[in-house]
Amino acid sequence: MAKNIILVGMPGSGKSTLGVLLAKALSYRFLDTDALIEQRQGRTLQDIVDREGYLALRKIEEELLLSLRLERHVVATGGSAVYSPRAMAHLKENGIIVFLHVELESLKKRIHNFGQRGIAKRPGQTFEALFRERLPLYHKVADLTCDNTRLSPEEACGDIIGRLSPLLASGG
Repeated sequence: MAKNIILVGMPGSGKSTLGVLLAKALSYRFLDTDALIEQRQGRTLQDIVDREGYLALRKIEEELLLSLRLERHVVATGGSAVYSPRAMAHLKENGIIVFLHVELESLKKRIHNFGQRGIAKRPGQTFEALFRERLPLYHKVADLTCDNTRLSPEEACGDIIGRLSPLLASGG
């Protein structure tokens, strides 16, 4: 069975942009789980957070991730997917988890709509606090890490493919 490539990282780390490039380069399909949640729920992530709270969004995301049965996909997960050990274990069963690391200052420059982006965070939690909380979780689940702070999307794609090739060839 062909491995999936699972992209994890903070909002603004490039999961969706890189996901499309990686999928095209590998002849895989691309899946953005945030977009799939919005499609299935018929509302935005921010609406879910506003009406039901951030934990409801995390639960919806976990259920979606646990339901996925994919092969030859690049999956851009929501930034909070890493809070679910069950979902991460499920994705890792047939996937390689790639953490797209971006330094905090660069993320802050990329994210201009932090309060309206549908991010699963505690009320009042700052972006910096969220970053510090999630960083060790991303490192814990990652099979490989790409520092995507200063690379162009094309450079990051090439870096990831180069390091994924032995893993994909060996089946693991």
